Amino acid sequence: MSRNKRIKIKLVSSSGSKHFYTSTKNKINCKKKISIKKYDPIFKKHYIYNEFKI
Repeated sequence: MSRNKRIKIKLVSSSGSKHFYTSTKNKINCKKKISIKKYDPIFKKHYIYNEFKI
């Protein structure tokens, strides 16, 4: 059994540009899905990035 409490996630842009970031999160402390405002280099603006599983 895996002892790792962190899972890999993919943060996908809500702008529709297909750009994404990868990150990890602690699945015990953070049970909700993550939404972060980050920079989208394709449209050169900040957009909301929503969490998806890898």
